[in-house]
Amino acid sequence: MTPTEIPTEIPTEISANLRRPIVDGGRPAGGAADDAPRPPLYAQVKRTLLEAIASGEYSPGVPFVTQREICERFGVSHATAVRALNELAAEGWVVRRRGLGTFVAEQPGRGVRRGGSADRAIACILQFQGPHVSQILAGVEAACAELGYRLYLRHCEGDPERESRALLDAVRDGVSGIVVYPAEGTGGHEGWTEAERAGVPLVMADRYRPDLAHDAVVADNTAVGRELTKALVAAGHRAIATLWDETDTSSVRDRLAGHVEALRQAGLPIRPDLTVLRRYRDLPPDQRRARLAALLGGDSPADVLLCSNGYVLAAAAHDLAALGYEVPGDVELAGMDDAGPFDVLPLTVAAVSLPSREIGDTAMRLLHRRVTERAAGRTPAAAPEVTVLPVTVTTRPPTAAHLRIVGGTALK
Repeated sequence: MTPTEIPTEIPTEISANLRRPIVDGGRPAGGAADDAPRPPLYAQVKRTLLEAIASGEYSPGVPFVTQREICERFGVSHATAVRALNELAAEGWVVRRRGLGTFVAEQPGRGVRRGGSADRAIACILQFQGPHVSQILAGVEAACAELGYRLYLRHCEGDPERESRALLDAVRDGVSGIVVYPAEGTGGHEGWTEAERAGVPLVMADRYRPDLAHDAVVADNTAVGRELTKALVAAGHRAIATLWDETDTSSVRDRLAGHVEALRQAGLPIRPDLTVLRRYRDLPPDQRRARLAALLGGDSPADVLLCSNGYVLAAAAHDLAALGYEVPGDVELAGMDDAGPFDVLPLTVAAVSLPSREIGDTAMRLLHRRVTERAAGRTPAAAPEVTVLPVTVTTRPPTAAHLRIVGGTALK
């Protein structure tokens, strides 16, 4: 894994004295109180150890500080010490040797330039976890390794304000460029504005913000909604209900537009009760099930549930089982992407596979081009470049084995 960039400034609460215990919610014993938010203890410990590595306190090949020593030095729990060490190992700063212990890894050509210079460093700012996001990150990492960039990563968990702070940090640290998987909505203006003011090249991945003029690399989400709906219509479905997770993103709006386009092309009515763009997955279970009961009851019930992603599909499958519906049989499931807590394809009559890794790789290569142009003093392009990648629709053959949901169980 490409290493996370070492921060250029370490919080004073733990850098002042490596042997000073951290207590009282992350404040060092005897430290002054303030109301500023503090990072988790493991992150404070990790950043202090990174500073120690950068300063040469620990040399490559020399035994590194042990878990017990971290607990004693910082006054933290074993769980905190283990997480700090695990992250350092995952990012390539230390290596574990069976029977010998933990050692600082060799770092050829890698170091920290104090004072904020992070030449040839890229910030990758993502939302949430999961297979889709992980594959986007894998694409970014592979391209960074090939092109000679260091990478530091921030997960913002869908919070626009955390995203804004991550953008501000990246600009402050002097990164060469930024890849962003934008949070839902149009908040967090400060970070985006500062990145634009500083002229830092920035590429959006997976989705774009229509209020911002930046390059973007996305899947063909209009085709997701259109081609998947065409496949469902071809399979005989006429009442297709949509279930959503996020609602204020370009990918969702484009998928809905493609779905409506295909319905019109097929001469099917656009039913507001089936196409309304409203959240499903984050509702309480009783409200989710009440919505399904309404969609599947009445004179014109839905015959297939078109889910915006694999997590929505998994929630719908669970709710259908709780309501006593069989899948397939009473209703079918379809997925607008295959990213979820497990392989959702066996549950679906049709689903879309996204080019997740290609999105990350293409976004990083576009960013590299922008970084190179900036370094050469070339005038930025007048209009942003939007790269749209094709998607793949997979349908279940009539004779194929599949999972069947009956009363809360999955049968093959």
